[in-house]
Amino acid sequence: MVREAVAGSTRTLQWKCVESRVESKRLYYGRFILSPLMKGQADTIGIAMRRALLGEIEGTCITCATSENVLHEYSTITGIEESVHEILINLKEIVLRSNLYGVRAASICVRGPKYITAKDIISPPSVEIVDTTQHIANLTEPIDFFLELQIKRDRGYRLKSTKNSHDGSYPIDIVSMPVRNVNHSIHSYDNGNEKQEILFIEIWTNGSLTPKEALYEASRNLVNLLIPFLHAEEEDMNLEENENRWNLPIFSFQDRFTNLNKKKRIPLTCIFIDQSELSSKTYNCLKRSNIHTLLDLLSHSQEDLMKMKDFHIEDVKNILGTLQKHFGINLPKKKFSF
Repeated sequence: MVREAVAGSTRTLQWKCVESRVESKRLYYGRFILSPLMKGQADTIGIAMRRALLGEIEGTCITCATSENVLHEYSTITGIEESVHEILINLKEIVLRSNLYGVRAASICVRGPKYITAKDIISPPSVEIVDTTQHIANLTEPIDFFLELQIKRDRGYRLKSTKNSHDGSYPIDIVSMPVRNVNHSIHSYDNGNEKQEILFIEIWTNGSLTPKEALYEASRNLVNLLIPFLHAEEEDMNLEENENRWNLPIFSFQDRFTNLNKKKRIPLTCIFIDQSELSSKTYNCLKRSNIHTLLDLLSHSQEDLMKMKDFHIEDVKNILGTLQKHFGINLPKKKFSF
């Protein structure tokens, strides 16, 4: 059935979600197709998408737990069924959904006897606990249980520090991998005298993202990685003038923007701030304030930026310099009032 539909279509690539289901709170499944592709293209896209889905998507997790009067990670506490090590493992399994950047604080403050679950975590409004039934600890006696937590958005897997804690803080392995598994398969068929392919992609996520959201984010990350290669025109190199320069010529974002604008006008919503030459600190401050594109940035004044958390005059100068250099525009000092 899919083959017949594709055979009669044009060469325009089309994608479709052919199956989507929620198997549990922490297991989402989605199946997608992309067609029609020429021979070999399905494997190229499938391999790249699989790597991007598994390694390039950010996730939110608990990275550290702090508790007073605990000697070491393998201590046992009277009135608590689990050891400190077991509690840390349970915290590592908690799945969070958020769009935060930087480190945020959370806590658990209860009195036993009580069966503690993820529902007992007091978290920031921007953080959502996917499965509130996740077990943390079991208090068997009437004792007070207080735990401070750190939440961070990151990507990939990072081992905790092996240094012993002296302040009651215990780092947790960072597992920021919303996608649990990815499969891709290829269906080949004859379309007249031409071989064509259909790419099938299966995605399983932990519930912090839907498979469709994961596919979108992975695709966007791949595009951002390839942007430096787009619209880079060949230039004549004067070897005499550059005999002391050993670096390859760099095509700046201004060159790419100018060359592309000669052909067609780019919507400001399609120019993301991570494509410019902003410092990491400035970029993270803008992202935390939900400024993702050039259009978002131009809707703010210099005064607006200075009111943002952790924003300083150096950050504003960095933004003004980038806008003037790449686009020849400036931000007003104050918003216009009508």
